[in-house]
Amino acid sequence: MLRRLFNKYVVKALSHMAQGLFCSLILGLIIGQIAKIPGLDFLNFIAEALSASSPLVGACIGLAIAYGLSCTPLVMISSAITGALGYQFGGPVGAYLAVIVGEELGGLVSRKTPVDIIITPLVTIVAGGLFAKYCCSPINDFMLYLGEVINKATMLSPFMMGIAVSVLVGCALTLPISSVAICVMLGIDGLAAGAATVGCCAQMVGFAVISYRDNGMGGLLSQGLGTSMLQIGNIARKPVIWLAPTLTSAILGPVSTVWLQMTNNALGAGMGTSGLVGPLATFATMTEAGAAAGPLTIKILCLYFLAPALISLGIHMLMKKAGWVKAGDMKLEQ
Repeated sequence: MLRRLFNKYVVKALSHMAQGLFCSLILGLIIGQIAKIPGLDFLNFIAEALSASSPLVGACIGLAIAYGLSCTPLVMISSAITGALGYQFGGPVGAYLAVIVGEELGGLVSRKTPVDIIITPLVTIVAGGLFAKYCCSPINDFMLYLGEVINKATMLSPFMMGIAVSVLVGCALTLPISSVAICVMLGIDGLAAGAATVGCCAQMVGFAVISYRDNGMGGLLSQGLGTSMLQIGNIARKPVIWLAPTLTSAILGPVSTVWLQMTNNALGAGMGTSGLVGPLATFATMTEAGAAAGPLTIKILCLYFLAPALISLGIHMLMKKAGWVKAGDMKLEQ
């Protein structure tokens, strides 16, 4: 029972919520950066439509979650409204919760009455909307409070928190839950978001490089620019293969927070190198804060790409020499 609920509301719902965020808020961030290129400013209207204040973000989250939970068409379409309402009152976490409440209650009456086209969307929207208005705001405030605690703790203890945030968020990215949804819900930023970013990069680039002999260029690109979640089946069969990228996260977390003092925003924190969103968000965040573009680009290339590749490969080679891992352990299913 608990396993089924966890799989539905955490694994499926959060994973599809991340897709909704990517198709709206994160894509808006990418388009906003592209629009800064001379001659491409005509794209600004799209970036503005997909900004953090836009109800379209909540609607995308709602549709994505409802689709992921295999809702009926009327419940799915109505979830765009509940998602927008939840986002209005409680941000991303509000959208997530309002959609869950709406689709559950709407699902109870869906296809049960002769006037389904009226009853199903009515129940879904009213239930989700009322929950959004009266419950989502305090829940969102609590989540943001937790995020603020993490942000302040990272500033006060950048070494230890750099390790903790980097490892935990990096592992969340590889697990079948959404690291980006968690980071956005918590609203982490600054040094904590920087540590989260390098932790995700270590997982993605690390797995991409150490599994190159098993998966070739296709595996390198699908994991390095897609997601390290592709390795979850192999991790379940042989957990020790996760050690090299995770140790790399632990090593590079403090490098990010203490020595290089890399920062980011919540959107880029949980994305890593997926679609290059993490590096792009870091560049945007730090240049807006006054960082010089040239030296920052070098830091990003070294910390997010070169260092994870070299450190993960070094640890993997030692593990291979010790007989802990062997060829074929990280082979991806076609």
